[in-house]
Amino acid sequence: MALTPARSPGFLLWHATLRWQRAIAGALAPLGLTHVQFVLLASAWWLNREGHTPTQVALAAFAGTDVKMTSQVLRSLQAKQLLARHVDPADTRARRVTVTAAGEALAPRAIAAVEAVDEAFFAGLPRERVLELMTRLVGPGAGDQAPAPGGSTVRRSREGRSAS
Repeated sequence: MALTPARSPGFLLWHATLRWQRAIAGALAPLGLTHVQFVLLASAWWLNREGHTPTQVALAAFAGTDVKMTSQVLRSLQAKQLLARHVDPADTRARRVTVTAAGEALAPRAIAAVEAVDEAFFAGLPRERVLELMTRLVGPGAGDQAPAPGGSTVRRSREGRSAS
């Protein structure tokens, strides 16, 4: 049987990703956020709530984004007064990221908007199976690592506790 685009997992994943990204962009536009701004704001918000003040590099690693691009996007979020970047007292080359009060107010609204898109996009699919397949595709550990105080990462168990 000849491979056709309709039978190519990569081709279908590409189109599904484009469709999902358009829906996410549409949900975030009224909030004044791009998708990557959302990912970095939500990641910083979650990490701050967990007691971490990540460096820009650690935040990029957690979010899976390019370090230089992360720095540029964080500057735009700082200009919008959604987060602050502070010089790390232990390493003056590093910047620590904290979400501001405005970011604290916006992040949960943005997360709810994205979760609503996900709910609609994946409706009718078995949630646990989708999560299992996505985890296999991205590899273990995505979203399970939080920056340690020194900026490295600490793997989290499924229950949210630090794992050895």
